[in-house]
Amino acid sequence: MSMRRESFLAHVRERGEYETVEEADRAARVVLALLGAHLVGPVRAELAARLPETYALILLNPLRAAEPLSPERFVQATAAWIEGATEETALWDIGAVLSTAAAAAGDVLTREVLLQLPPGYDTLFGYPQPG
Repeated sequence: MSMRRESFLAHVRERGEYETVEEADRAARVVLALLGAHLVGPVRAELAARLPETYALILLNPLRAAEPLSPERFVQATAAWIEGATEETALWDIGAVLSTAAAAAGDVLTREVLLQLPPGYDTLFGYPQPG
């Protein structure tokens, strides 16, 4: 069952300490578009099914990535897509959105998502893996 848009944005806004819902929405759109470019198949579809429809569509219809981005490049790309962002603020945006997506997905699906991504994304999702 998918999370409602208002609830999703409330969580992103709280975790990101955004002043407005619009800021939370902007971060969610950018981060999920970039994430969607790195996920494929049933894992992407299942994650989309747990997100509000607006964000599910963004995740399912991303730009195609030429190559998987390392976590560092993912942060840089996010900073480039958000007006006025720095890598530090982009890291904050990513954490707010991906930790909310992970909460919506649950532990099992989040682990499946992380298996499709280059090493290091676990900390971006707030799911640091041992060793």
